[in-house]
Amino acid sequence: MDLSTVILLLDSSVRLATPLLLACLAGLFSERAGIIDIGLEGKLLIAAFFSASAAAYTGNVWLGLLAGVAASMVFAGLHGLASITFRGNQLISGVAINFLAAGMTVVIGESWFALGGRTPQLEGAGRFHNITLPFAEAAQGVPFIGPIYHDLISGHSILVYVGFLMVPLTWWVLFRTRFGLRLRAVGENPAAVDTAGVSVVGMRFTAVLIAGVLCGIAGAYLATGLSAGFVKDMSAGRGFIALAALIFSKWRPWYALMACLLFGLLDATGSLFQNIQVAGISVPVQFMQALPYILTVVILAGFVGKAIPPKAGGTPYVKEQ
Repeated sequence: MDLSTVILLLDSSVRLATPLLLACLAGLFSERAGIIDIGLEGKLLIAAFFSASAAAYTGNVWLGLLAGVAASMVFAGLHGLASITFRGNQLISGVAINFLAAGMTVVIGESWFALGGRTPQLEGAGRFHNITLPFAEAAQGVPFIGPIYHDLISGHSILVYVGFLMVPLTWWVLFRTRFGLRLRAVGENPAAVDTAGVSVVGMRFTAVLIAGVLCGIAGAYLATGLSAGFVKDMSAGRGFIALAALIFSKWRPWYALMACLLFGLLDATGSLFQNIQVAGISVPVQFMQALPYILTVVILAGFVGKAIPPKAGGTPYVKEQ
């Protein structure tokens, strides 16, 4: 492959990895606090729908972003209510959120737009457009470095840059602040945190709502940045891949970035190289499209090693009397 093809592949990988990365970081906050979040898929989907709907109605993509974040936070609050307040099974709560989001988006979408669950095509100020970084045009002619800066680093929507900036911010919050120390302690030994006078319920709700914000941004990017509107089931399993990336990264932000970029690369490869032949035999398009999902199973089955989750993960905390 020549440089232009490599840059095209990597550029597509970055775009496709962004919603995975944001959802993965959302799960990281939640699970570090001891709340298993199977509902990443549902929050992605509901955020994508409401962000596209609000942007279609108002013509303002920022209002769409706020609507998507708000919808995701409502679903995150429901998960917190079920798993923290009522001490329900966190896995069942997450699965219920996924089913609820899948059904709601189709029913409400058909009621509002009568387009088979889709929203109208977003145009102009109703979607996020790519931005050009400073000096990108001037550097375009510089050999090797110029195309990388102009075609790979520059030319993405603002939410792509937000997603990648969230990685060092997440690392700093979790590992360099008092809040992060308490949040990680809640996921490991909530009784000790409670004894120190810190509210376990408050910390876990905070983590769940942070996860809701990040999933909201990821869903809004899907519908208003990566695409130009909402279509039925457009999350397409990204929430589950983000969960797999979280396990693969062993609940660490920088490893999560690498895992999501890997999955994004495979997704981009499947999209870019759909008509290829191996030993004179055409590889089915469906196989290339399924490649990232196949890799998810292979990695989790044989290459992850022993991933040790937070000790209190999935366990409701009951305050001792």
